[in-house]
Amino acid sequence: MGPAPVVIAGAGPVGLATALLLARWRVPTVLLEAAPHRSAVGSKAICFQRDVLDILGRVGVAGAMVAEGVTWTTGRTYFREHELYSVTFPKAEVPPWINISQARVEELLGARVAAEPLVDLRYGCPVIGYREDDDGVDVLTRDGPVRGSHLVGADGPRSAVRRLAGIDFPGRSFEDLFLICDIKASLPFPSERRFYFDPPWNPGRQVLVHQCPDSVWRIDWQVPPGFDLATADLDGMVGRITGSLPYEIVWVTVYRFHSRVAASLGRGRVFLAGDAAHLFAPFGARGLNSGLQDAENLAWKLALVRRGAPDRLLDSYDAERRAAALVNLAVTAKTMEFLVPQTAAQWEWRRTVLERAVTDPGARLLIDSGKLAEPYWYVDSPLTTATGPVPEEPGAARPPVPGVICPDAPVRGGRLRERFGAGFVVLVGRPERVAEAAALGAGLGDVPVEVLALPDLGIEGAPLGEGAGPDSVHLVRPDGHLAAVLPSFSAEALGAALHRAIGR
Repeated sequence: MGPAPVVIAGAGPVGLATALLLARWRVPTVLLEAAPHRSAVGSKAICFQRDVLDILGRVGVAGAMVAEGVTWTTGRTYFREHELYSVTFPKAEVPPWINISQARVEELLGARVAAEPLVDLRYGCPVIGYREDDDGVDVLTRDGPVRGSHLVGADGPRSAVRRLAGIDFPGRSFEDLFLICDIKASLPFPSERRFYFDPPWNPGRQVLVHQCPDSVWRIDWQVPPGFDLATADLDGMVGRITGSLPYEIVWVTVYRFHSRVAASLGRGRVFLAGDAAHLFAPFGARGLNSGLQDAENLAWKLALVRRGAPDRLLDSYDAERRAAALVNLAVTAKTMEFLVPQTAAQWEWRRTVLERAVTDPGARLLIDSGKLAEPYWYVDSPLTTATGPVPEEPGAARPPVPGVICPDAPVRGGRLRERFGAGFVVLVGRPERVAEAAALGAGLGDVPVEVLALPDLGIEGAPLGEGAGPDSVHLVRPDGHLAAVLPSFSAEALGAALHRAIGR
C-alpha cells in the first residue's frame, strides 16, 4: 500500500487545481465531489490574471486558455455619456488578463485530472463527516471512509468541510441585486473591460461589459430591489446595448454578493480553500484568482510536510492566505460602498465624485469600479526573511523584495517564471556560487532546491530590481514568491533563509 492520499472535497476549479498541483509533487489525492456530474452552465468567473496564469501553466492548461480566451489590456470607465478614464496594462508574452468562462477552465482541468493516475475523482460522493488522529484523517462518505493524510475543503460557499470543522464564516450578505446575462452577438465593441455608471439603459445604477470567447458577451447589471427574472423584460434590457443587432441569450442569473472570510483557514489536518474560505464581491476579479493562489500555496506546503518539513510550515497557510483574504475583503468592501452605497452620505459622495469627474481629473482618482486582482505580498509571513518596509496600499508598484512574487524576465529557452514550481530556486549573481548554494540546499533533506546563476540564464540583474547586484542572492519559493533577497552571498544568511522558508 502506498502513502495515504490527500483528500479534497469539491471538484470545482480550486479543488481540481489543488489535486493537479499535488500530483506535480507525486502526492496522490482522492477528489470527492458531491454533485453527480460536472455542471457546465453559465460563465461564472471569467477574468484570469497573468500571475494566476503562471499557476495554471504549471498544471498544463494555461496555453489552451490563452489560445481560446479573449485577451484585454484596457479597462474604460464611463459616467452617463462621458468616458472618464482608461487603464492600460503593458502587453507581454503572458497577457495581463484573459476572459474565458469558469466552465471551460473546469473542463480543461478535468481533462488533465482524467489523465493523471495520481488523482482519484469520485462524483456523487459528498463528505458527511471526518475523524482525525495523530497520523491522518478518516473522511466519511456514504460509500464508506476514505483514509487520508489531510483534508482540504474546496467545496464552495456552503462548505460541508467548514461546517464539520466548526469554523465560523463571519461577514455579511447584501440585499442589492445583480443580473448576469451571457449573450452571443457580433458587437462592434473592442476587447476591453467597460464599466458604465448611470448609463441611459440602466439609470442610477451600473453595467459592466466583458467580451468572452465565441462571440459571447458577459453583461452585469445592477438591478432594482424586487427585480423578478421571471417577469423582467430581458430583451428590452439587452436591446438597449446591442441596438438593432441580433443576439442570443445563452445564460442568465440573478445574484447577491457576499463579504465573508473564515475565522481560520486551517484546523488540525483540515484546510479550507477558495469559496469555502472566503467570499468577495466580484468586481475586481478577486474570487477565483485568489482561490487558485490558495491552491498553490497549500499544495507545496502539504507536499513538503509529507517529505519531512515541520508541521508548522502548514501553519503559514492560514497566516499567509487569510491575510490575503482580509485584504481582498477590505478592497472589495470599499468598492461596493461606491457601487452600491448603503447610506445617504455614501450616495451623496458617489454622486458628487462622478459629476466632478467629468471635468476634474483629480476626482477621477476617487472613483472605484473595482480594484483589479493582484497577488498578495507575503512581507509579514513567518517564512519571509524581511529586509525593510514596502508600500502597503493595493495597486502600488510591486518592488522585488522578500514576500513579493518574483518578477518575470526572458531567459534562455523561455521565461524565468517557467523555472519555478517544482521546488525552491536560488538565483545567484555569480556562477562560482552555484556549488556552495547547492550544498546548502542539500542540507534540507528531501526538499528540492535548484540553484541557477543569472549569467547562465542569459539575464542581468536588472529585472530583479535594486536588490540585484553582481553577487546578490534571490531565494524563490515554489509558488514564485521571493522568500529572501541577499545583497551579497553569505552561506550563513542563505542557510538561515532556506530553513526559515520551510518553517524550521
